[in-house]
Amino acid sequence: MRFVDASVFVHAFIKPRRELKEHEIRIKEVAKKIVKRINEGEGVAISTVHLSEIANLLEHYMPIDDALSVETFLLTARNVKVHDVEEIDCVCALEVAKATKVGLSDGIAYTIMKDNELNEVYSFDRDFDRLNVRRITE
Repeated sequence: MRFVDASVFVHAFIKPRRELKEHEIRIKEVAKKIVKRINEGEGVAISTVHLSEIANLLEHYMPIDDALSVETFLLTARNVKVHDVEEIDCVCALEVAKATKVGLSDGIAYTIMKDNELNEVYSFDRDFDRLNVRRITE
């Protein structure tokens, strides 16, 4: 099982307001393939923090019914494990963030991954390269 970062859903679902560069088109295509695999049953994990991040972004850039459809899937699919985030997780994540110069959200992902013995993350966020996990972008 891999953790899936919010960046995957952002790239897969949000329609750009400008013409994308070649590398951005590739990222969007790969993100859609990852989401397709999840839709077809590939097991993934997210946290409540990342679910909220996904919801905030999708609800801002998509029609609400479309955003709610994605959110419903993430909350009800048997192959998506949503991990709770406690205050202690945030405290640990903040220490990770400070030590590695990543954002708190990435620190939370890392903390949840380590607590649940997950070593791979689907993400287009290069900050994960500074953490002790394997970032998957395909």
